Amino acid sequence: MRRMYFLQQWFNLSDPAVEEALYDSAVTRQFVGVDLGHEPVPDETTVCKFRHLLEEHKLGEKILGAVNLHLQTRGVRITTGTIVDATILHAPTSTKNREQQRDPEMHQTKKGNQWYFGMKAHVGVDSKTKIIHTAVATAANVADSTVLADLLHGEETRVWGDQAYRGQTEVIQECAPLAQDHTHRRYRYKNGIDEQERAKNRTKSSVRSKVEHPFQVMKLKFGFVKVRYRGLKKNAHQLFVICGLVNLFLSRKKLMLATGA
Repeated sequence: MRRMYFLQQWFNLSDPAVEEALYDSAVTRQFVGVDLGHEPVPDETTVCKFRHLLEEHKLGEKILGAVNLHLQTRGVRITTGTIVDATILHAPTSTKNREQQRDPEMHQTKKGNQWYFGMKAHVGVDSKTKIIHTAVATAANVADSTVLADLLHGEETRVWGDQAYRGQTEVIQECAPLAQDHTHRRYRYKNGIDEQERAKNRTKSSVRSKVEHPFQVMKLKFGFVKVRYRGLKKNAHQLFVICGLVNLFLSRKKLMLATGA
């Protein structure tokens, strides 16, 4: 069931779709360990109950922690640099449902000139390995800086972030006393542009941009662009699991070398 659940996240499948995929593909059945000659594929109700069991026991965060511990034993270690960032995951805006309303735990926010409705996934990413070591799920209208303290593991010597985390030096030093604040600074003013500060931000971006790689895998490889469930709790659980699977994907070459594959 665990392998079936991971398969569901990798290919962004609903409960009925993952059942159908196992009947259609011998490769997926081999991975999951189902032999149709001896037993049927678990149906969508069983998949749903298993997911609810994971959510009930809050195993999403534990799965992420177990993956990172496994990577550590294979030489992929979390270092002392953290990049913080957030991305928006869309939620359905339609009111054509039983409650005839949008998800009350999701909210809208404006980014640039466009409005978005949904959830925001905040992550703390290791600046060297690109491993997601911490994740937090909030409604989309929650400011990035308000969850900064929850994204740091405390052993940082440097913290990178975009201008959404500007002015949070005290928070960083409170959570990680040895950390230097390398978040972007304001460089645009009414009277013009501070070219020196702009150049510093550009230099910081060479490190900060690494956070986009986990987001790329999450959204483009796994298709986690929209939330599938109602409520933050269920979607947060899925976020934690996907972060763990993203870490495995990013470390796959090192893992293969470690196992001699």
